[in-house]
Amino acid sequence: MADKSFLEWPFFADYHRDLAERIEAFAASELAPVLEIPDESDATLDATCRELVGRLGRAGFLAPCVVSDEGGRFDVRSLCLSREILARHGGLADFAFAMQGLGSAPISLFGTAQQKAHYLPPVERGEHVAAFALSETNAGSDVAAMEATAEADGSDYVLNGSKTWISNGGIADTYTVFARSGEAGGARGISAFIVEAGTPGFEIAERIALIAPHPIATLAFEDCRVPATNRLGGPGEGFKVAMATLDVFRTTVGAAALGFARRAFDEALGRSRQREMFGQKLVDFQLTQAALGDMAVGIDTSALAVYRAAWTRDETGRRISREASVAKFHATETAQKVIDAALQLHGGLGVVTGQPVEALYRDIRALRIYEGASEVQKLIIAGAILKGDGQ
Repeated sequence: MADKSFLEWPFFADYHRDLAERIEAFAASELAPVLEIPDESDATLDATCRELVGRLGRAGFLAPCVVSDEGGRFDVRSLCLSREILARHGGLADFAFAMQGLGSAPISLFGTAQQKAHYLPPVERGEHVAAFALSETNAGSDVAAMEATAEADGSDYVLNGSKTWISNGGIADTYTVFARSGEAGGARGISAFIVEAGTPGFEIAERIALIAPHPIATLAFEDCRVPATNRLGGPGEGFKVAMATLDVFRTTVGAAALGFARRAFDEALGRSRQREMFGQKLVDFQLTQAALGDMAVGIDTSALAVYRAAWTRDETGRRISREASVAKFHATETAQKVIDAALQLHGGLGVVTGQPVEALYRDIRALRIYEGASEVQKLIIAGAILKGDGQ
């Protein structure tokens, strides 16, 4: 059983504790059977993710992923608690939840009343799957290097180019796509658009296989016409849309890593209490106890960083670029270490396919890269310090 004492911290209100209790019970009873997938083929992964999204939506747990009200704000603590708990139960459960939020957040943050009314309700109900299409082959962390274009043509924009590493690519119903619209050079000349699956000129060019499988693809656009009414924000405001979205959801990546770390710790503790070695239990060795102590400290400090950032965003409403980067960097890097230590305590069993720690070892690696690699987070943190932000 994962430690729940952190819920007593002053970062949380009673409704957060209630959410944690409800989603924990739901994940254990309703999602666990779905997560026992027979294989990792594209078809199985696609069906599993759609089923997870549907179940989460029908149960009302996707509500924190959307903000429909004018002037409304995300409850980042609810997002983080949901991701932490779901990640502890399974990487795909966290993925299904997180991408609904990330994919639709630009609409929540910058959409018109009409856009919100049309696109957000089916996302919240789990009927439509959302995706966030920012990265390109040569424009990941360096967004300003984006090459995909959006040329204004009457009442439309014509999109050309490609996007890659796009989560939910191939199964999403709506994509938030960023493309260079030419208002200025660099990051200032990018706009954001809602593109529906099946739009002529838009296709899935390639499915990408990962060490921790989930639906991810390369998207291709060839003379793809999108109504100007599908633009999010003003012309050239795409970078602003992307950064505001990441400012909310970057902290939640740390929360997912925290969930992976807690699961690894539970597995390591359970294994150590059961494993007989040299006439005693593995947990009786001081080296094992020291490893468990290190893991516990890392988990606690990660939780403090994650929920400090989430609380700050919720309570002040200000940008939390530095706090979010600290949370993501520390929690993901620490989770990698915790999971590695847990696998080591399992010995040979730890590298057997299908063991929880083996799956966690694969699941955690991508979190240190997506939504800003660890190296980028260091630069953001240092930049904030040099500007005097929070000092």
